[in-house]
Amino acid sequence: MVDLVKELISGVVDSVLKEILKKTTGRVTTKRKRRKTRPAATTAAARKAAAAKPKPAGKQVSKRRTAAGRSRQRRS
Repeated sequence: MVDLVKELISGVVDSVLKEILKKTTGRVTTKRKRRKTRPAATTAAARKAAAAKPKPAGKQVSKRRTAAGRSRQRRS
């Protein structure tokens, strides 16, 4: 019984080690790595130009009046 357990454990350990140490074949660089990186000066200048532009006005959202606000409007 002890031998059977020992053999089972050693088999599992061996297979895990083989899996870990196995060489991967045919690795291809990802698209992200293949992309050309721009020089930092270009990107910094582009960011500065984009930040200088004024943002367009946000869409107006109707503001719900409170009961106090409605009564104040009725009084005036």
